[in-house]
Amino acid sequence: MKTMPLADARALPLWRRPTSLLFAMALAMPIAFATWSALLNNFVVEVAQFDGADIGLLHTVREIPGFLAVGVIAVIMFVREQVLGLVSLILLGAATAITAWFPSLGGILTITMLSSIGFHYYETVNQSLQLQWLPKERAPQILGWLLAAGSAATLVAYVLIVLTWEAFDLSYNLVYLVSGGITVALAAFCLLAYPQFEAPNPQLKKFILRRRYWLYYALQFMAGARRQIFMVFAGFMMVEKFGFDVHEVTGLFLINLVINMGLAPVFGRAVARFGERNTLVFEYSGLVLVFLAYGGIYWFGWGVLLASVLYVIDHMLFALALALKTYFQKIADPGDIAPTAAVAFTINHIAAVGLPWVLGLLWLVSPAAVFGLAASMAATSLILALMIPRHPEPGNETVFSRFVAAAPAE
Repeated sequence: MKTMPLADARALPLWRRPTSLLFAMALAMPIAFATWSALLNNFVVEVAQFDGADIGLLHTVREIPGFLAVGVIAVIMFVREQVLGLVSLILLGAATAITAWFPSLGGILTITMLSSIGFHYYETVNQSLQLQWLPKERAPQILGWLLAAGSAATLVAYVLIVLTWEAFDLSYNLVYLVSGGITVALAAFCLLAYPQFEAPNPQLKKFILRRRYWLYYALQFMAGARRQIFMVFAGFMMVEKFGFDVHEVTGLFLINLVINMGLAPVFGRAVARFGERNTLVFEYSGLVLVFLAYGGIYWFGWGVLLASVLYVIDHMLFALALALKTYFQKIADPGDIAPTAAVAFTINHIAAVGLPWVLGLLWLVSPAAVFGLAASMAATSLILALMIPRHPEPGNETVFSRFVAAAPAE
């Protein structure tokens, strides 16, 4: 495949440019991953008879490759980031396609591990490519549009599930095969149709951990911890407590997608206008309230309508996390983006590896306590977000930077 400097890509047709490739990947990934997520809770409860401890174990296994995402640094010594991202996307699609072939705890854990390797390595590389290829002044807006594109692809998949699941008595196997196969086909096309884009700043291909990025690392750690509670237990609650069927869970996802398609570009503009600090403070404040209200569902017996509304608000607030990407883009040395993306992904998943299984056991005792813990995590993230300066840049990474003498970029 031809290698092309990023600056020369402007001469290519619009559909073959780097930004177009980012959009193509943003469309391909959710078709497999979001379909897997939408069917997962019903699949494991109905087919494999999972309880809270089993679902916690599943998500612990799913997060192990994220914890090992630092291995991307070793792989890109031999494979270009762009190629690695697309091959990982193919693995995600292929593993999703055969999920229903292994309807036991051991089989589901094995397939989940394979699909998770594809997903997490793709996400690590994709984040790196976004920050390398997008200009800083336009990154928040384009990242917002990329989120909207992913939501649009997922919307199509979910609409088809809602309209056809009961009407045609679809099986888990058919839906997984089709969605995974489409992702494989799109990723293979991108692998063959696009040149290999060469960014102007060569990336360090070694493990780096710089002191001046400490706030970014801390925010990533807390984001990974609290995200798990939403991903693992918010949807599981809708099935276990309120008896949601596949088309009802998917319908809830559809509402999320429609809202995110409209708001993601707005969120991108909001980050550009109000800055990363204010955006993240708003996100984390909202999450504290949402998680406390989740606990209230169990403490006070609040009903399904409130649970559904909270689920939508919860999902909407997570879209504001694009501000964390642009915060790092502003403070990073250009050559640090790829290795730090891998390190940050690992940090993001430190708590994610053990937390779901431990909280799964706690869930058996008190679901409300799980959401109370999530609220405390969101509050910790809020405190950390207040440490972001109004205008982050190298040498001004935190509000404390002005109190210390300039130090080497380590």
